[in-house]
Amino acid sequence: MHVDRTPTSPWPGRLAAAAFCLLAGPLLAQANLGPRNWQTPPPGDVLKGQSLYQARCTACHAVDSNKIGPAHRGVMGRRVGSLKGYKYSDEMAQSRLRWTPQTLNAWLQDPEDLVAGQRMGFQVEDAQERADLIAWLATLK
Repeated sequence: MHVDRTPTSPWPGRLAAAAFCLLAGPLLAQANLGPRNWQTPPPGDVLKGQSLYQARCTACHAVDSNKIGPAHRGVMGRRVGSLKGYKYSDEMAQSRLRWTPQTLNAWLQDPEDLVAGQRMGFQVEDAQERADLIAWLATLK
């Protein structure tokens, strides 16, 4: 004999889902685990990116040494907040992201939106300039 164990009321499942959304939703948003529209940057110009890097980034960063910010050689593909010898904020060190063209694009557009509590107070509003910087950073192997 087959016993149908389907609830007769749709409310128990819906109530559980609603409770999860109410309780976990703010935590997921705070942890940046919610859905994100990752955008691949347009093709970048390496030489323009190098020039932009020299003009805008070297006050805090260097290619091969840590300054106010971490060194950038080998950044592409590296786990966020993981460069040995650099003291990251707890939020960056606990991030599970990797630096890809998409994460770098989101980071440069608004670092705080990508990793709340991070310490970088600079952003690049122009999409093509972000793409150029990312193209330059990708050459630093």
